[in-house]
Amino acid sequence: MNSPPLVAVLLGTYQGEGFLAAQLNSIATQTHLHWRVWASDDGSKDRTRNILDQYRTQWGRELLTVLDGPRQGFVANFMSLVRNPAIAADYFAYADQDDLWDADKFARALAWLETIPAETPALYMSRTRLIDEDDKDLGFAPLFTTRPPSFANAMVQNIGGGNTMVFNRAARDLIAIACTGIVSHDWWTYLLVTGAGGKAFYDSHPSVRYRQHRANVVGSNVGLLPRLWRAFQVLFRGRFKSWGDMNTQALAQVRERLPPENRRIFDDFVIARSGSLPARLLALRRSGVHRQGFVDNIGLYVAALFNRL
Repeated sequence: MNSPPLVAVLLGTYQGEGFLAAQLNSIATQTHLHWRVWASDDGSKDRTRNILDQYRTQWGRELLTVLDGPRQGFVANFMSLVRNPAIAADYFAYADQDDLWDADKFARALAWLETIPAETPALYMSRTRLIDEDDKDLGFAPLFTTRPPSFANAMVQNIGGGNTMVFNRAARDLIAIACTGIVSHDWWTYLLVTGAGGKAFYDSHPSVRYRQHRANVVGSNVGLLPRLWRAFQVLFRGRFKSWGDMNTQALAQVRERLPPENRRIFDDFVIARSGSLPARLLALRRSGVHRQGFVDNIGLYVAALFNRL
Protein backbone atom coordinates (compact mmCIF):
# COMPACT_ATOMS: atom_id res chain seq x y z
CA MET A 1 0.00 0.00 0.00
CA ASN A 2 1.13 3.54 -0.69
CA SER A 3 2.19 5.51 2.37
CA PRO A 4 0.30 8.76 3.13
CA PRO A 5 1.91 11.92 1.75
CA LEU A 6 4.58 13.52 3.91
CA VAL A 7 4.15 17.18 4.88
CA ALA A 8 7.33 19.13 5.70
CA VAL A 9 6.64 21.89 8.20
CA LEU A 10 9.01 24.78 7.55
CA LEU A 11 9.17 26.56 10.91
CA GLY A 12 11.01 29.85 11.25
CA THR A 13 11.96 30.83 14.80
CA TYR A 14 13.55 33.84 16.46
CA GLN A 15 13.12 34.91 20.09
CA GLY A 16 9.96 32.84 20.22
CA GLU A 17 9.99 31.37 23.72
CA GLY A 18 6.63 32.89 24.68
CA PHE A 19 4.42 30.96 22.27
CA LEU A 20 6.58 28.33 20.57
CA ALA A 21 5.59 25.38 22.74
CA ALA A 22 1.89 26.02 22.12
CA GLN A 23 2.48 26.13 18.38
CA LEU A 24 4.44 22.88 18.43
CA ASN A 25 1.68 21.26 20.45
CA SER A 26 -0.91 22.37 17.89
CA ILE A 27 1.16 20.89 15.06
CA ALA A 28 1.24 17.60 16.95
CA THR A 29 -2.59 17.47 17.01
CA GLN A 30 -2.92 17.19 13.21
CA THR A 31 -5.35 14.53 12.03
CA HIS A 32 -3.00 13.97 9.08
CA LEU A 33 -0.29 12.08 10.94
CA HIS A 34 2.50 11.95 8.36
CA TRP A 35 4.51 15.13 8.97
CA ARG A 36 7.97 16.30 10.00
CA VAL A 37 9.13 19.67 11.30
CA TRP A 38 12.27 21.44 10.14
CA ALA A 39 12.92 24.44 12.40
CA SER A 40 15.38 27.12 11.37
CA ASP A 41 16.38 29.23 14.35
CA ASP A 42 17.75 32.62 13.35
CA GLY A 43 20.05 33.24 16.30
CA SER A 44 17.64 33.40 19.25
CA LYS A 45 19.10 34.57 22.55
CA ASP A 46 16.13 33.50 24.68
CA ARG A 47 14.95 29.93 25.43
CA THR A 48 13.74 29.22 21.88
CA ARG A 49 16.57 26.82 21.11
CA ASN A 50 16.10 25.03 24.44
CA ILE A 51 12.40 24.54 23.71
CA LEU A 52 13.21 23.12 20.27
CA ASP A 53 15.76 20.76 21.80
CA GLN A 54 13.23 19.60 24.40
CA TYR A 55 10.65 18.79 21.71
CA ARG A 56 13.26 17.07 19.59
CA THR A 57 14.02 14.82 22.56
CA GLN A 58 10.32 14.27 23.26
CA TRP A 59 9.25 13.65 19.65
CA GLY A 60 12.44 12.08 18.34
CA ARG A 61 14.90 13.40 15.78
CA GLU A 62 12.92 11.84 12.94
CA LEU A 63 10.07 14.30 13.62
CA LEU A 64 11.99 17.49 14.45
CA THR A 65 15.19 18.75 12.86
CA VAL A 66 16.72 21.97 14.16
CA LEU A 67 18.86 24.07 11.84
CA ASP A 68 20.84 27.28 12.15
CA GLY A 69 19.26 30.15 10.22
CA PRO A 70 21.20 32.62 8.03
CA ARG A 71 20.60 35.50 10.50
CA GLN A 72 19.50 37.85 7.75
CA GLY A 73 15.87 38.36 8.77
CA PHE A 74 12.67 36.33 8.60
CA VAL A 75 12.43 36.26 4.79
CA ALA A 76 15.92 34.81 4.36
CA ASN A 77 15.23 32.38 7.19
CA PHE A 78 12.13 30.92 5.53
CA MET A 79 13.77 30.90 2.10
CA SER A 80 16.72 28.96 3.52
CA LEU A 81 14.25 26.22 4.43
CA VAL A 82 12.55 26.26 1.03
CA ARG A 83 15.92 25.99 -0.72
CA ASN A 84 17.35 23.28 1.55
CA PRO A 85 17.76 20.18 -0.68
CA ALA A 86 17.91 17.92 2.37
CA ILE A 87 14.23 18.63 3.13
CA ALA A 88 12.32 16.09 1.06
CA ALA A 89 8.54 15.75 1.20
CA ASP A 90 5.38 15.61 -0.88
CA TYR A 91 3.97 18.86 0.52
CA PHE A 92 5.39 21.83 2.40
CA ALA A 93 3.85 24.19 4.96
CA TYR A 94 5.23 27.44 6.30
CA ALA A 95 4.84 27.78 10.07
CA ASP A 96 5.23 30.84 12.26
CA GLN A 97 6.38 30.32 15.83
CA ASP A 98 3.48 31.99 17.60
CA ASP A 99 0.23 30.77 16.01
CA LEU A 100 -2.08 27.87 16.83
CA TRP A 101 -3.19 25.36 14.18
CA ASP A 102 -6.54 23.61 14.11
CA ALA A 103 -6.26 19.84 13.93
CA ASP A 104 -7.69 19.72 10.39
CA LYS A 105 -5.26 22.21 8.83
CA PHE A 106 -3.31 19.61 6.82
CA ALA A 107 -6.40 17.57 6.04
CA ARG A 108 -8.20 20.56 4.50
CA ALA A 109 -5.14 21.63 2.52
CA LEU A 110 -4.37 18.16 1.17
CA ALA A 111 -7.99 17.55 0.21
CA TRP A 112 -7.54 20.25 -2.43
CA LEU A 113 -3.85 19.80 -3.24
CA GLU A 114 -4.26 16.13 -4.08
CA THR A 115 -6.72 17.04 -6.84
CA ILE A 116 -3.93 18.86 -8.71
CA PRO A 117 -1.48 16.92 -10.93
CA ALA A 118 1.87 16.52 -9.18
CA GLU A 119 3.76 18.29 -11.99
CA THR A 120 1.61 21.45 -11.64
CA PRO A 121 2.73 23.97 -8.99
CA ALA A 122 -0.13 24.24 -6.49
CA LEU A 123 -0.67 26.51 -3.49
CA TYR A 124 -3.33 26.32 -0.77
CA MET A 125 -4.09 29.39 1.37
CA SER A 126 -6.84 30.23 3.83
CA ARG A 127 -8.44 32.88 5.98
CA THR A 128 -7.35 33.08 9.62
CA ARG A 129 -8.97 33.55 12.99
CA LEU A 130 -7.31 36.13 15.25
CA ILE A 131 -6.30 35.59 18.87
CA ASP A 132 -4.46 37.73 21.40
CA GLU A 133 -1.55 36.89 23.68
CA ASP A 134 -3.88 35.00 26.03
CA ASP A 135 -5.55 32.95 23.25
CA LYS A 136 -8.65 35.16 23.43
CA ASP A 137 -10.68 35.23 20.22
CA LEU A 138 -10.47 38.56 18.35
CA GLY A 139 -12.61 37.64 15.34
CA PHE A 140 -11.59 36.93 11.78
CA ALA A 141 -9.01 38.33 9.39
CA PRO A 142 -10.39 39.91 6.18
CA LEU A 143 -11.99 37.52 3.72
CA PHE A 144 -10.52 37.64 0.19
CA THR A 145 -13.12 35.99 -2.02
CA THR A 146 -14.22 38.87 -4.27
CA ARG A 147 -12.22 37.35 -7.12
CA PRO A 148 -10.26 34.07 -7.32
CA PRO A 149 -6.50 33.95 -6.73
CA SER A 150 -4.52 34.97 -9.81
CA PHE A 151 -1.24 36.45 -10.99
CA ALA A 152 -3.03 39.74 -11.77
CA ASN A 153 -4.03 39.92 -8.11
CA ALA A 154 -0.67 38.72 -6.78
CA MET A 155 1.12 41.57 -8.56
CA VAL A 156 -0.36 44.06 -6.07
CA GLN A 157 -1.68 42.04 -3.13
CA ASN A 158 -0.85 38.99 -1.06
CA ILE A 159 -4.14 37.43 0.03
CA GLY A 160 -2.65 34.43 1.85
CA GLY A 161 -0.58 34.63 5.00
CA GLY A 162 2.42 32.34 5.03
CA ASN A 163 1.08 30.71 8.20
CA THR A 164 -1.82 29.31 6.12
CA MET A 165 0.16 28.20 3.06
CA VAL A 166 0.66 24.57 2.05
CA PHE A 167 2.13 23.76 -1.36
CA ASN A 168 3.27 20.81 -3.41
CA ARG A 169 6.75 19.75 -4.49
CA ALA A 170 6.44 21.34 -7.92
CA ALA A 171 5.69 24.68 -6.24
CA ARG A 172 8.59 24.20 -3.82
CA ASP A 173 10.99 23.60 -6.71
CA LEU A 174 9.72 26.78 -8.36
CA ILE A 175 9.90 28.93 -5.22
CA ALA A 176 13.43 27.70 -4.53
CA ILE A 177 14.73 29.62 -7.56
CA ALA A 178 17.43 31.93 -6.24
CA CYS A 179 15.92 35.39 -6.71
CA THR A 180 17.10 38.35 -4.67
CA GLY A 181 15.23 41.22 -3.06
CA ILE A 182 11.78 39.72 -2.45
CA VAL A 183 9.34 41.48 -0.10
CA SER A 184 8.30 38.36 1.83
CA HIS A 185 8.43 34.61 1.43
CA ASP A 186 4.64 34.23 1.34
CA TRP A 187 3.98 36.99 -1.20
CA TRP A 188 6.76 35.58 -3.39
CA THR A 189 5.14 32.16 -3.15
CA TYR A 190 1.77 33.52 -4.30
CA LEU A 191 3.43 35.59 -7.06
CA LEU A 192 5.59 32.84 -8.46
CA VAL A 193 3.09 29.98 -8.34
CA THR A 194 0.37 31.99 -10.09
CA GLY A 195 2.88 33.74 -12.36
CA ALA A 196 4.28 30.47 -13.66
CA GLY A 197 0.80 29.18 -14.49
CA GLY A 198 0.30 27.09 -11.36
CA LYS A 199 -2.90 26.67 -9.36
CA ALA A 200 -3.83 28.57 -6.21
CA PHE A 201 -6.82 28.10 -3.93
CA TYR A 202 -8.08 30.37 -1.15
CA ASP A 203 -10.11 28.59 1.54
CA SER A 204 -12.64 30.83 3.29
CA HIS A 205 -12.70 28.40 6.23
CA PRO A 206 -9.89 29.30 8.69
CA SER A 207 -7.79 26.59 10.28
CA VAL A 208 -5.08 28.82 11.77
CA ARG A 209 -5.40 31.01 14.84
CA TYR A 210 -3.18 33.97 13.99
CA ARG A 211 -1.76 35.50 17.14
CA GLN A 212 -1.69 39.28 17.45
CA HIS A 213 0.92 40.69 19.80
CA ARG A 214 3.45 43.49 20.09
CA ALA A 215 6.27 41.49 18.52
CA ASN A 216 4.39 40.63 15.31
CA VAL A 217 6.52 41.19 12.22
CA VAL A 218 3.33 41.62 10.16
CA GLY A 219 -0.10 42.29 11.69
CA SER A 220 -3.60 41.70 10.38
CA ASN A 221 -4.83 45.34 10.35
CA VAL A 222 -8.43 44.50 11.11
CA GLY A 223 -10.84 47.40 11.55
CA LEU A 224 -11.42 50.57 9.58
CA LEU A 225 -8.96 52.89 11.33
CA PRO A 226 -6.00 50.44 11.30
CA ARG A 227 -6.64 49.68 7.63
CA LEU A 228 -6.84 53.39 6.71
CA TRP A 229 -3.67 54.14 8.66
CA ARG A 230 -1.85 51.25 6.97
CA ALA A 231 -3.12 52.42 3.56
CA PHE A 232 -1.76 55.91 4.27
CA GLN A 233 1.62 54.54 5.30
CA VAL A 234 1.82 52.13 2.39
CA LEU A 235 0.77 54.60 -0.29
CA PHE A 236 2.01 58.04 0.70
CA ARG A 237 5.14 57.06 2.59
CA GLY A 238 6.36 55.03 -0.35
CA ARG A 239 6.09 51.51 1.02
CA PHE A 240 3.76 50.32 -1.74
CA LYS A 241 6.07 51.64 -4.43
CA SER A 242 9.07 50.13 -2.67
CA TRP A 243 7.33 46.76 -2.53
CA GLY A 244 6.45 47.09 -6.22
CA ASP A 245 10.08 47.81 -7.03
CA MET A 246 11.23 44.69 -5.21
CA ASN A 247 8.58 42.40 -6.69
CA THR A 248 9.03 43.56 -10.28
CA GLN A 249 12.82 43.33 -10.04
CA ALA A 250 12.58 39.79 -8.65
CA LEU A 251 10.04 38.75 -11.30
CA ALA A 252 12.21 40.20 -14.04
CA GLN A 253 14.81 37.57 -13.09
CA VAL A 254 12.33 34.78 -13.89
CA ARG A 255 10.30 36.47 -16.65
CA GLU A 256 11.07 33.65 -19.09
CA ARG A 257 9.23 31.22 -16.80
CA LEU A 258 5.96 33.15 -17.12
CA PRO A 259 3.49 32.02 -19.80
CA PRO A 260 2.75 34.62 -22.54
CA GLU A 261 -0.41 36.03 -20.93
CA ASN A 262 1.36 36.58 -17.60
CA ARG A 263 4.37 38.13 -19.34
CA ARG A 264 1.93 40.59 -20.90
CA ILE A 265 0.41 41.39 -17.50
CA PHE A 266 3.88 41.87 -16.05
CA ASP A 267 5.05 44.11 -18.90
CA ASP A 268 1.91 46.27 -18.70
CA PHE A 269 2.34 46.61 -14.97
CA VAL A 270 5.93 47.77 -15.44
CA ILE A 271 4.65 50.49 -17.80
CA ALA A 272 1.92 51.40 -15.30
CA ARG A 273 4.65 52.09 -12.75
CA SER A 274 7.02 54.13 -14.90
CA GLY A 275 5.41 55.75 -17.95
CA SER A 276 3.76 59.13 -18.43
CA LEU A 277 0.48 59.70 -16.59
CA PRO A 278 -1.79 58.69 -19.51
CA ALA A 279 0.43 55.70 -20.26
CA ARG A 280 0.38 54.62 -16.60
CA LEU A 281 -3.40 54.70 -16.32
CA LEU A 282 -3.90 52.99 -19.69
CA ALA A 283 -1.36 50.26 -18.92
CA LEU A 284 -2.85 49.63 -15.49
CA ARG A 285 -6.30 49.15 -16.99
CA ARG A 286 -4.93 46.98 -19.81
CA SER A 287 -2.95 44.80 -17.41
CA GLY A 288 -6.00 43.65 -15.47
CA VAL A 289 -4.00 43.94 -12.25
CA HIS A 290 -6.39 44.24 -9.32
CA ARG A 291 -6.85 43.99 -5.57
CA GLN A 292 -9.67 42.32 -3.67
CA GLY A 293 -12.35 44.95 -3.09
CA PHE A 294 -13.75 48.01 -4.85
CA VAL A 295 -12.15 50.60 -2.56
CA ASP A 296 -8.74 48.92 -2.77
CA ASN A 297 -8.94 49.02 -6.56
CA ILE A 298 -9.68 52.74 -6.48
CA GLY A 299 -6.54 53.01 -4.40
CA LEU A 300 -4.56 51.36 -7.21
CA TYR A 301 -5.55 54.11 -9.63
CA VAL A 302 -4.80 56.77 -7.02
CA ALA A 303 -1.35 55.22 -6.63
CA ALA A 304 -0.85 55.27 -10.41
CA LEU A 305 -2.08 58.88 -10.57
CA PHE A 306 0.57 60.01 -8.07
CA ASN A 307 3.23 57.64 -9.48
CA ARG A 308 3.25 55.63 -6.25
CA LEU A 309 2.38 52.28 -7.79
